[in-house]
Amino acid sequence: MAATARLDQSWTEKYRPRVLDEVIGQEIIVQKLKSFVKTKNFPNMIFSGSAGIGKTTCAIAMAGELYGDRLNEAFLELNASDSRGIDVVRTRIKEFAKTMPLTVGLVKIVFLDEADAMTSEAQHALRRTMEKYAGTTRFILSANYASKIIEPIQSRCVVLRFKPLRDEDMRGYVKRISEEEELDVDDKAMDALIYVSDGDMRKLTNVLQSAATGDRKITDRQVYDIAARARPKEIMAMLRYALSGDFAKARNELNTLILNYGMSGEDILLQCYREALALDVDDKLKLNLVSSIGDCNFRIVEGANDRIQIEAMLAKLALISK
Repeated sequence: MAATARLDQSWTEKYRPRVLDEVIGQEIIVQKLKSFVKTKNFPNMIFSGSAGIGKTTCAIAMAGELYGDRLNEAFLELNASDSRGIDVVRTRIKEFAKTMPLTVGLVKIVFLDEADAMTSEAQHALRRTMEKYAGTTRFILSANYASKIIEPIQSRCVVLRFKPLRDEDMRGYVKRISEEEELDVDDKAMDALIYVSDGDMRKLTNVLQSAATGDRKITDRQVYDIAARARPKEIMAMLRYALSGDFAKARNELNTLILNYGMSGEDILLQCYREALALDVDDKLKLNLVSSIGDCNFRIVEGANDRIQIEAMLAKLALISK
């Protein structure tokens, strides 16, 4: 098999599990879904969890086991962040839900990805549709934040919470792709892939595919460059300089992150937050660091200049240390 990926071939789709037994890292939820498939009787559900941990994959794999070759007749998948208005609920979803299923003895499934992006009006219309067509259709809603789904819908669904993927699960996945695509991924590159993906299997796959387009040997440098992320040691160095009172060196490290990696202010702060508690400094300084990161992030989100705010944070840390 060719080591480099064709531009029109997504590894995210190529290596997506086709049946529930292939899903990794979500054993408890998979067992529940398999029992639903076995009994062919299941409730409306909300799949809740962060991005790239298997919510969409589980829904499609479950539907594939239920319907087989007739999947397209009984399974409707919509991305609610694109089609989140009330008109979609009143037209496309309603038209699909009200027709009788062609699969004997089975209900149909409407899968709404990113359902937490739906407007309140659309969610209320969806609630009514769920009630009216309960005899023919089940709904699966995927959401990063289940709390953004209105209470009337939550009360009509079983909420399945997907846990973050373990590092060993991601390592096994990378090894599988590496073997099939004839890639050479060393230990440092493996650690870098896990670090930049932050539990998001989809992001890990895309970064690995992008790195593979250039060379069969994947290095940590390639991974960090493609992901536009800094190495942990570079973030740690910037924070250590600031906490030791050396603002000039901390500012030089910040310049490297912005100019060499093209990182945004929020990306830098997220990495600072991840590395903050690993710093070998006094606990009081750690508390000040986390507090400063939170304040800086709030100001950036509200529209303040990234560069000025992060430099102000580093200056504040340098003053505290003195």
